[in-house]
Amino acid sequence: MKKFNTIIIGAGIAGITAGHELKKNNISSIILDKNSSWGGLLDNFTIDGYRFDKFIHMSFAKDKYVNDIFLKTPHYKRIPKIANYYKGFWIKHPAQNNLFPLNNDEKIKILQDFKKRDDNSNKFGNYEDWLRFQYGNYFAENFPMKYTKKYWTVNADMLETKWVGNRMYRPSLKEIEKGCKSSDTPNTYYAKELRYPKKGGYKSFLKNIVKDLNIQQNSNVVSIDLKNKILELSNAQKFKFDNLISSVPLTEIVNIIRNSPRDIVESAKKLNYTSGYLISLGFNRVDIPKDLWFYIYDEDILPARVYSPSLKSVDNVPDGCSSIQAELYTNKGYQFKKSKNEILNNVIKKFIKMGLFKYEDLVVKDIRFEKYANIIFDHHIYENREKVLEYLNENSIISVGRFGEWEYYWSDQSMLSGRDGARKLILNKNYN
Repeated sequence: MKKFNTIIIGAGIAGITAGHELKKNNISSIILDKNSSWGGLLDNFTIDGYRFDKFIHMSFAKDKYVNDIFLKTPHYKRIPKIANYYKGFWIKHPAQNNLFPLNNDEKIKILQDFKKRDDNSNKFGNYEDWLRFQYGNYFAENFPMKYTKKYWTVNADMLETKWVGNRMYRPSLKEIEKGCKSSDTPNTYYAKELRYPKKGGYKSFLKNIVKDLNIQQNSNVVSIDLKNKILELSNAQKFKFDNLISSVPLTEIVNIIRNSPRDIVESAKKLNYTSGYLISLGFNRVDIPKDLWFYIYDEDILPARVYSPSLKSVDNVPDGCSSIQAELYTNKGYQFKKSKNEILNNVIKKFIKMGLFKYEDLVVKDIRFEKYANIIFDHHIYENREKVLEYLNENSIISVGRFGEWEYYWSDQSMLSGRDGARKLILNKNYN
């Protein structure tokens, strides 16, 4: 049985960064990953020369630690050109202050409700209340509340509000009135510049730190014996360890650890998350995608968000071609009773009806499912998350990353989580 000082479970951005930080401090580790390639949700796949990331990824990181790693990779800088699709209208993003394409009746309803908002901000106890307070009833009900159901897979009143931060723009009445009269409005998206590698997909930002790490692929951890510090893989291979860093989802890790207390297992079960279908389409024309990405509010169109790998980098498609990828979300691992091909064909028909492309333009079409997409911030997330994390901490397991910390992390935040996890181990342990 092999013995390692430190084992890291998961070769996503958090696990890789943890391994990198340990290596900088002359501490060896092995990273075990169940997949056949590293990257986690930052990984990508290629079909007939068309490369697709797993979900949308663009960097707008400001942190020096992150950029010192990311920006060593040759990259493009993109201005965020983003749109919204609503009842056949194309609206600049964010929609709340770019309502010019709508008919006058809807503009009037939105403006009237915005003016009638209750100015007592202490009244909202959930995300629906927050939306109504920020934007008025009509806009809240027809835009973000509908999108919430598509993206988060639950109704807005099921969510709390601490996660929102600066993710949603809150315009003044003057900005909304201007956006009703003219399309000539400033870019109010929270990121002014987006970065993406010139070659190799988003995970290429990590290529300079991953090359010297000891990563063992196809290594699915199925059992952790904390008493004897033994870890077992699905192929019956076993490792001994002194230290453990994990990016395994909290909902999974407690089932891997032998004899986890029942109350901890129950708390983990109560944690909620989204899963996602990725619908990837390649075209024989270069001019199909018009926007870097766009959001869809219509409930009869299944995807919540669509973006273009080819606009992120021309390296993602063959010469003279283009691509888009759509995200369709479900709750907690749920997969539709309809087959993947039925879902794929339904989405293609809807997109053709929207005028995005013609069927004869299609040369690649693919659909696949990812169990973990994002964290759902329901009203009980904090108490359940805290119980699980306390249990892991008490047993000297350092948990990192979006699903390891159960936090709404962007890629740069996941990287910092991996760094901080490694530094915690370095500070708390003695090494010979």
